[in-house]
Amino acid sequence: MGMPLEMNTMIVTKGRETRAHENVFRITKEGYRLYPMEIPIEVRKTKEGEPNGTALIKKLEWEKELTVITYELVSLNSTN
Repeated sequence: MGMPLEMNTMIVTKGRETRAHENVFRITKEGYRLYPMEIPIEVRKTKEGEPNGTALIKKLEWEKELTVITYELVSLNSTN
């Protein structure tokens, strides 16, 4: 029996991220997802929205059909 796995190249937060400390955030996604580690990827609020910044994924955890992503925001695109 196979395991469903989704590969992603950007982080879509939908405003559900939480700050772990300073520029490090965590977000939980449904399903098993694979992201590139330690490579700059875009962070967006919605899939079709403008990029909010760039992040490096530091840790991925899979458990009970959930993926927990810990990422460091390395640049922020400000609207001001």
